[in-house]
Amino acid sequence: MRFRIVTYNVHKCRGLDRRIAPERTAQVLHEVDADVIAMQEILRVTERDPEHDQVAFIAEKLGMQHVAFGHNRPLAGGTYGNATISRLPIVGWRSYDITHARRERRGCLRTDVKLPSGRLVHVINLHLGTGFMERRAQAQMLMSPDLLLNAEFTAPRVVVGDFNEWTRGLTSRMLSGQFNSAELRPGQPIKRSYPGCPSCILTTFTMTRACG
Repeated sequence: MRFRIVTYNVHKCRGLDRRIAPERTAQVLHEVDADVIAMQEILRVTERDPEHDQVAFIAEKLGMQHVAFGHNRPLAGGTYGNATISRLPIVGWRSYDITHARRERRGCLRTDVKLPSGRLVHVINLHLGTGFMERRAQAQMLMSPDLLLNAEFTAPRVVVGDFNEWTRGLTSRMLSGQFNSAELRPGQPIKRSYPGCPSCILTTFTMTRACG
């Protein structure tokens, strides 16, 4: 079966005009029409108006009933981190702390998605740090038996997210040793995303690993 996954660092739903607008983020994602959506830098504040729980707001707008959220740190009276929403059933999830030293807290969210065939897919939604040594340490965390090489992960794995790499760096190369890279189509240009870094394969690096 084919299904579509999209990854999007929504930056708290703040656009280039500096305006926070979850409705606009939901509209962009609606046009993509993905089955599974992995978002980074998203906010959940449940005691204010619905738009402040950006995860629930976007999921409702897109008609996606299945939600997993990984808390990274408190923010704005709520919580902030990674979220994966899906129109396919989510049968399990877990958030892993991949923070390095005293750098900003970072997380990796594993979501187990059940396909109509009954087969599972592990969707790994992560957000790596901006420092070179930080990403190197995080790559080592990821490529360990506690995380991506965990023997309990018997289903195919798809790794998506914001890698914060503007070139094919050490982290991407380490992961490529175990995973297949979903490259851009030949000749397809790399476009700038918010606030000005390349998007697609360089910062939203997607890899899969089939069952052994």
